[in-house]
Amino acid sequence: MQNPMMMTDRVIMITGGGQGIGRQLAEQLLSLEAQVALVDIDADVLSDARDALGPDRVRTYCGDVSDAAFVGTTVAKIVNDFGDIHGLINNAGIVRAAMASEMAMEQWHQVIGVNLTGAFICLQAVGQQLINKAKQGDPNPGSIVNISSDAGRRGTIGQINYGAAKSGVLGLTMCSAREWGRYNINVNSVCYGMVETAMTETIRQEKFRDKYLSQIPLGRFSTTGDVAPATCFLLSDAASYITGQHLSIDGGFYISS
Repeated sequence: MQNPMMMTDRVIMITGGGQGIGRQLAEQLLSLEAQVALVDIDADVLSDARDALGPDRVRTYCGDVSDAAFVGTTVAKIVNDFGDIHGLINNAGIVRAAMASEMAMEQWHQVIGVNLTGAFICLQAVGQQLINKAKQGDPNPGSIVNISSDAGRRGTIGQINYGAAKSGVLGLTMCSAREWGRYNINVNSVCYGMVETAMTETIRQEKFRDKYLSQIPLGRFSTTGDVAPATCFLLSDAASYITGQHLSIDGGFYISS
């Protein structure tokens, strides 16, 4: 029996794909025989990722996911370069921390622009491609996974912009799942907790470490290797009857709230 997780020759677009979780997701997909299109605003990390992962099944596209013109052009390039597109992992994200009473509007708009508006722009652009495939008779046009966060489900201190954006991503997931189910397009989200990346470096420092670890039943922060397999599962045939769901990959952090 064939492994339902395998994604041989499927083309998956990963935003924020040059480093951290995005790069681990690319490695996981490559191990499942997929092809990956990495999108990132940092040309240097994209170049490093392409060299490390190998150029035979990896292509890179540099730009800002909150720029609708760039995203539209890039999705069209991906389809032209690979011949198709089968999925999206909406992973790009930034953090601009400040307490709610002190947050500057620039900090608010930056995070909402990338984490929520950028997620919508990418979801819409890839979704249009998948809908076109469905209308042309493809019974399994593809799937989308949006990266949310437990910050969007239980709140967070000092990141009201990030929490609001990640709550919004849950709404994107549910609405698009309802709209696109008739095309057999699956849309789900994953909610990470504290993953060991540069974005969580501050809250993993000694000052805050014990406080956060005490709220995680598994008693440790997650690695990128912990979150990648379950995320990629939602793009595979193994998840063909799952849509509109939010999967927490967080060591139990969400249930401890």
